[in-house]
Amino acid sequence: MQDLLDGREIIIEIFPFRNIVKVSAMDVQSLTEISIQGPANASEEVLKRNAVKRLEYVLKKKGLI
Repeated sequence: MQDLLDGREIIIEIFPFRNIVKVSAMDVQSLTEISIQGPANASEEVLKRNAVKRLEYVLKKKGLI
């Protein structure tokens, strides 16, 4: 499966808060931003992957990719 976000700049921010982590991902081209939450003990890689997948879902739903 081809990654639909190849070549797009994605900004990812991670905010720990007590026992959860908020992860925000923004597509620079469309200025679309999403946020997800996950457990603080989850790996950074898993949190980033989930945020990017959610961003991809939202961009598809809006018809931007």
